[in-house]
Amino acid sequence: MSARIPPVLRPEHPSARSLGQLASEFGLEHIGSLDGIEITGVTLSTGDLHPGDLYVGMPGAHRHGAEFAAQAKEGGAVALLTDAKGAEIAQESGLPVILVDSPRAALGDVSAWVYRTTEHMPLLFAVTGTNGKTSTSYLLEGILKQMGLVTGLSSTAERHIGDLTVVSRLTTPEASEMHALLARMRESEVRAVAVEVSAQALSRNRVDGLVFDVAGFTNLSHDHLDDYADMEAYFQAKLPLFQPDRAKRAVISLDSPYGQRVVESARIPLTTIAMTPPVDGSAAADANDVEWTVEVLDERAAYTEFRLSGPEGRSLVTRVPMIGWHMAADAALAIVMMVEAGFELEAIGQALDEDGGIVAYLPGRTERVSGDRGPSVFVDFGHSPDAFLNTLKAVRRFTPGKVIMLFGADGDRDTTKRPEMARVAAAGSDILVITDHHPRFEDPDSIRKTLVDSAREAYPDHELYEVSPPEAAIRKAVELAGEGDSILWAGPGHQDYRDIRGVRTPYSAREEARAALREAGWAE
Repeated sequence: MSARIPPVLRPEHPSARSLGQLASEFGLEHIGSLDGIEITGVTLSTGDLHPGDLYVGMPGAHRHGAEFAAQAKEGGAVALLTDAKGAEIAQESGLPVILVDSPRAALGDVSAWVYRTTEHMPLLFAVTGTNGKTSTSYLLEGILKQMGLVTGLSSTAERHIGDLTVVSRLTTPEASEMHALLARMRESEVRAVAVEVSAQALSRNRVDGLVFDVAGFTNLSHDHLDDYADMEAYFQAKLPLFQPDRAKRAVISLDSPYGQRVVESARIPLTTIAMTPPVDGSAAADANDVEWTVEVLDERAAYTEFRLSGPEGRSLVTRVPMIGWHMAADAALAIVMMVEAGFELEAIGQALDEDGGIVAYLPGRTERVSGDRGPSVFVDFGHSPDAFLNTLKAVRRFTPGKVIMLFGADGDRDTTKRPEMARVAAAGSDILVITDHHPRFEDPDSIRKTLVDSAREAYPDHELYEVSPPEAAIRKAVELAGEGDSILWAGPGHQDYRDIRGVRTPYSAREEARAALREAGWAE
């Protein structure tokens, strides 16, 4: 059984556009007559076809999308956009063809034209970085709602259009899906949109055709070296977001060493923000021109209170309903992004004061799934060494007893970070339980062995258990825990499936944790 693939959100009342006009305005060659043909949507997938679509045949790692042109025509596609090779492959389909050198490079601008997403758009906010993208995006959306705006969100976890929510497929959707989503948001009178932008989204043209009003940078740490040759290549992939063709303004956090380098590379107006006192290893310790500072004032299990101070003596004090300095940093970044977009800090502060702080729910981000009795159980999406480090520190601060860490590693993803993940997990916990996550097409036994060996090499005497599958692992963790202890289950977060040999198997860490607690006699 496979988990249902989330739908692509499109405008409910698309306006038809002339295919001939598209070819003319973009100066594109074509094969076959374009007379009288109108298009109402764009898609890369025959599974998402709507009648009237322009089907995009893109070269892939193993097959060319143009191979499915005939199938696309049967599904209602009225034309094909592809490269010369794709046109040759698809010549028997009978579809008129628009020719481009690179379908991927053309997709964003073509989709923007079809969906008219350069016209009357809401405020667009982009958030990039290794950790904190999702948190900042949700917090930004929450604060915008508190200011009375109808909002939209595109994140790793979910897509929101006002009150409508669907689960996400990718951190940042393909360009055709992104423009369709924004067109749907415009129909729903959304006034501001928070978009999580990954490095892969920038490298793979997924945000082409968009110019964000404000872009935010959280941090950069070890991750995604399966997609990028090294950390420098990963860093360079982030930089295009801070150029005039991608964003109008930026807010850069200096809480990681890469922040100052983003400042030096950016070619748009920007401001900077950093924790005070500075985070270990951050560039802020050496930067005398940090314009906004964030100071944690109080930390409780239910919230983190902080002061945000900026130029001209401006400041506000508020609370974020999550634990850890990094959550205060993400919330403050979101607030300053709003200020850069034209909101008054005083008005933001007043709205937050009326509600007793920021009102936001972050699915799977240090989310407590336990009740008032028994051990505290937190489910978190973190899957990098830096994310483990910060979250473990935050959990430790509110745990009078033992901290038990439960985690696994993604299969077919960056293997170089696994040893450091295991070392950080062992260093920050009293007991470590290593299990499976998304094995994909890798051998889960081999993934666990790397994690176990790395943890034991670094901390030979650490209490460690290897338990598979994760359903058994969470029950082992609960068995080891008592009143006053905490369990941090890192990796699955909000996700409602496990990827096992290409099959999305329905699965919820949150529900498994709750079930394990009930079975152990701890009432929710």
